[in-house]
Amino acid sequence: MEKTKTVVFKVGEKSGLFDFVFTKMKNMSKTKIKSLLSHKQISVNDRIETGYNFPLHENDRVAINFSKSKTDFHHAKLRIIYEDDYLIAVNKSEGLLAVATEKKEDTTAFQIVKDYLKKQNPNNKLYIVHRIDRETSGVLLFAKQKDIQIALQENWHKDVHKRIYYAMVEGVVEKDRDSIISWLTENRKSKKVYSSFNDNGGQKAITHYQVIKRSNSLSLLRIELETGRKNQIRVHMQDIGHPIAGDKKYGSVVSPVGRIGLHAAILTLRHPVTKQIITFEAEIPKKLTDI
Repeated sequence: MEKTKTVVFKVGEKSGLFDFVFTKMKNMSKTKIKSLLSHKQISVNDRIETGYNFPLHENDRVAINFSKSKTDFHHAKLRIIYEDDYLIAVNKSEGLLAVATEKKEDTTAFQIVKDYLKKQNPNNKLYIVHRIDRETSGVLLFAKQKDIQIALQENWHKDVHKRIYYAMVEGVVEKDRDSIISWLTENRKSKKVYSSFNDNGGQKAITHYQVIKRSNSLSLLRIELETGRKNQIRVHMQDIGHPIAGDKKYGSVVSPVGRIGLHAAILTLRHPVTKQIITFEAEIPKKLTDI
């Protein structure tokens, strides 16, 4: 029996890589295709590609390797959802710090991904691009080169097209959709962020929300950030009287799922090298939708 099985397809017309494979492998689930991409088992013209939207052109050669990937990655608190030569995006579980704080921490998302890259090549580097709170799950992005990190951070507000979160909040939110605008300031001692609806010299923050589900005591919101300030969603939910469930720091008194009910679901941006618009997506944890 062969240890390696590879299937090769020739591209007939322009398409995205994920859509092309899904069309050709009709019996294969989308989850399986995503796994093959993240595990570097699909190549285009003999070059490994992991981007869902990687552009294919007529006569390109797409090869799918069904043998176990040498770069197979498993961790209980973190899953790789995208990787190329410049970027690596992960789905971080709640309870895991993005990067180390002043207090020494044994495990962070940064350290886990760095160790993964070092196993491939000891010279590999890793750089944090943005952060999400420890108790927030979802998309977290890293760069593999310092200049890529700088380019992303310097152009973040221009090149990031969409940031979508889902939040389980206390109470029944009456308005189906609304926008919240305030100015945020942080208390250096308490590390807590405070909000003012009048311009007090703080950072202007804009949050848009839409109600997805309601129960007798909880609501599930789809939240889109127009600005990305520290603790912005958490503070704005407290502002409207519906703090995020489990978020005691910002007014919550219940914790129905044993964690802060906040998930970073979608990050869409312009790739700093290819200039393609790329979307990183982390599925919403089921316990947040089963309210």
